[in-house]
Parts: sequence; structure tokens; C-alpha cells
Amino acid sequence: MTLAALTAELDETRRFFLTSTACLEPADAAFAPCEGMYTVAASVAHVARTIDWFVEGAFDRPDGFDMDFAAHIAEAHAVVDLEVARAWLERAFDHAAATLCRHEARLAESLPPGIMGGLPRSAIVSGIVDHTAHHRGALAVYARLLGREPALPYG
Repeated sequence: MTLAALTAELDETRRFFLTSTACLEPADAAFAPCEGMYTVAASVAHVARTIDWFVEGAFDRPDGFDMDFAAHIAEAHAVVDLEVARAWLERAFDHAAATLCRHEARLAESLPPGIMGGLPRSAIVSGIVDHTAHHRGALAVYARLLGREPALPYG
């Protein structure tokens, strides 16, 4: 996949996520369907953190992906403001696209052993898309539980 196609995929994924979750309001930030689940704000923060995780693992860490998931989960749960989480998400998508552009010559290089080991570094975009779609769907359910109707992302 070309750099242009990869960055377009990120842009489309961002647009889908933001469209689907636009009905969630700052007052919804602390909502979670059950105790122990991500809140609305933490869910968005988790998506942002995971985008950063993919980028760091592919381009910033010679040993690959940071497997301290407990720390990542705690970091997401610490975010209690939906607007803070959305700002992080925007920065994460921007950073991912900028990093792909900066490392265009490395996109076909293999990822280190472990998660996605051996795949080209560009494969993180598929991981970002899949993970973001999963949480976009979960947040659509959260919105329905709050009595809201999420917009179809594809419009």
C-alpha cells in the first residue's frame, strides 16, 4: 500500500470514529455500562493510547511493542474528561500520519519479532483501523444505552 493510501486509511478511520461518537457529550464522560469497564472518556483515551502504541512499536522502540498493558489501561482510565480524550485522539492520528510520512522509506521493513513480527511496518495501519473500529462499535452501544442515536460513520 502506498503512503498516500495508508494516510487516507488513517483519515477515514478517524472520520468514522468521530462521526460515530459525535453524539456523546462531555457530560457522558464518566458513563460505563458496568463497573470496571472503560468509561466513555477512558474508551476514547484507550483508542488514542493504542494508536500511539502501534506507532511507538513500529518506529520508536527497537525492541518492538511495549507489552505493559496494565500501564496502558491505567493511563486510559486516568482520563476523565471527554474533550481531553478527544484531543489526545486527534494528536494520535496526526502523529501516526506524520510518522508514516517521516519513515516512508521504512514502511516495507519487517517489524521485530513478537506482535505482528515479520509483517511490514505499514501493517500497523490495519491494526489501528481494526482496533479503532472495535471501540467505535462499543461506543455506539454506550451511546444507545445513554438514549442517543449514533450517526452512521459512512455518510
